[in-house]
Amino acid sequence: MSRHIGVLMTATDTPPFAAEFPDDGEAFRNLLSQERPHWRFTIVYVKDNEFPARASDFEGYLITGSPASVTDDRPWIRQLLGLIREIEAERIPQAGVCFGHQAIALALGGTVERSSRGWGFGVSQTRYMRMAPWMTPAKEVVHLYTAHRDQVTALPDGAELLGGSEHCPIGSYRMGDHVFTTEHHPEMTTVFMRRLTDELAGTLDPAIIAKARKEIEAPQDSRLMARWIVQFLEGVTAP
Repeated sequence: MSRHIGVLMTATDTPPFAAEFPDDGEAFRNLLSQERPHWRFTIVYVKDNEFPARASDFEGYLITGSPASVTDDRPWIRQLLGLIREIEAERIPQAGVCFGHQAIALALGGTVERSSRGWGFGVSQTRYMRMAPWMTPAKEVVHLYTAHRDQVTALPDGAELLGGSEHCPIGSYRMGDHVFTTEHHPEMTTVFMRRLTDELAGTLDPAIIAKARKEIEAPQDSRLMARWIVQFLEGVTAP
């Protein structure tokens, strides 16, 4: 079974070190292609005002993370929120990661705010209270790299909370079989996180940086989350 997936690239990163790595769209194409090498992944640079002509141009979508805030009043963000609503209206599967997780919630009636808990940076430990049919193999606690200040604080009507943590209570949710999200980052590598930690060392609290340096060397569940995402996008259901 083949799929043509639109990867909506929202990352606006500009630090010089970022040029040493694939951009977020390429990182997701590389990650998901390992699970589904026969699928087509087209990167659409929505952050540069590039958009599909219509929601039905793709059989599924993934919305990347970004240092931008979904609450920023930027034309491309407003247009993206409108596209998310169109995708939802046609019940085309869409997965969201970090900024994408937040953008889907905001577009469909939820709330996104700057976290009162401060930065989430380093490694997240999301405890899943519910498992959707595509989340196989199941795992109760999932470890992924994380870097965010905004959080979803209220879900849209019809959304179901899947998992969270003390720092990020709404860490993952679903809407039926057509929306699946995570606040955290399966596409980030250990090498990238080392460089990002160095980049933010002069900006974040030293205690956050010290904690992150210890955490980021541990194994991550990136491939597991990649598997969950592709199984969601292809409509895998329970046996």
